[in-house]
Amino acid sequence: MGKRRKRKNPALDAFLDWCETIVLAVFVVILMFTFVFRIAHVYGISMQSTLYEGDVLIISHLFYEPERGDIIVVNSSVLDETIIKRVIATEGETVSIDCKDASVYVNGEKTDEPYISMSSFDTGAFNMNDYLASVDRYEYTVPKGCVFVLGDNRNHSTDSREIGFISNDEIVGRVLFRAVSEQLGTGKVE
Repeated sequence: MGKRRKRKNPALDAFLDWCETIVLAVFVVILMFTFVFRIAHVYGISMQSTLYEGDVLIISHLFYEPERGDIIVVNSSVLDETIIKRVIATEGETVSIDCKDASVYVNGEKTDEPYISMSSFDTGAFNMNDYLASVDRYEYTVPKGCVFVLGDNRNHSTDSREIGFISNDEIVGRVLFRAVSEQLGTGKVE
């Protein structure tokens, strides 16, 4: 008992084994994309030149804790839509933005942002309540359970400068990789 009887037709046995394997593989993929991974689509230009409209991303929230530099997908309660942005600072950190030279500082240190191609900010995106005239900068201290996010295409992004901090509860997941790109090149997310 317990042993599977072999049929007399080896071709049928092989076919049934393949069918069983395919059904099992489909089941595992469905489970993975239900509980571990999700798919997100890029709409708009706020993350250019890292992500482009039409890109398809694979994201995950499993055991995720936000870190500086992560690209995340957010269900923004302020905008009532899903957005994709880069984490600039996490809880307890202070962000300073100097609009004269488009520099971003976290805890007093200038950030290295090779993914940014502009040399100045359009200050229309800033909330004037965060402006410190004495140092000619905008400054934000990230509260507990939140992150500060910016789009890589800073002059065409609605982000924490306008909508405020993003609660960790609004984070759908971190972008793991770009699965499909509308651009000529595909590859990893920087």
